[in-house]
Amino acid sequence: MIRRAGAVGIVLACAALALAGCGERPQVVTYKQGSYQGKPDQPPYTGAPFDGNQKEWDNALRQRNQAQNEYKRIGS
Repeated sequence: MIRRAGAVGIVLACAALALAGCGERPQVVTYKQGSYQGKPDQPPYTGAPFDGNQKEWDNALRQRNQAQNEYKRIGS
């Protein structure tokens, strides 16, 4: 009797686990045609240090890249 109750419990547990996987809803995004629904993109130089000055941002980026260049850093 105890073996039969244990087997029935295992079968019920397996059935519960199998049915638990069936409850997932589909994750489909609905798009509106022709419109972007995300955050609007802004140029990287519109931030606080540069305040919209693209030339200053370009110079700072170029200078940072040259500081990471091993040939320029070592001086060979």
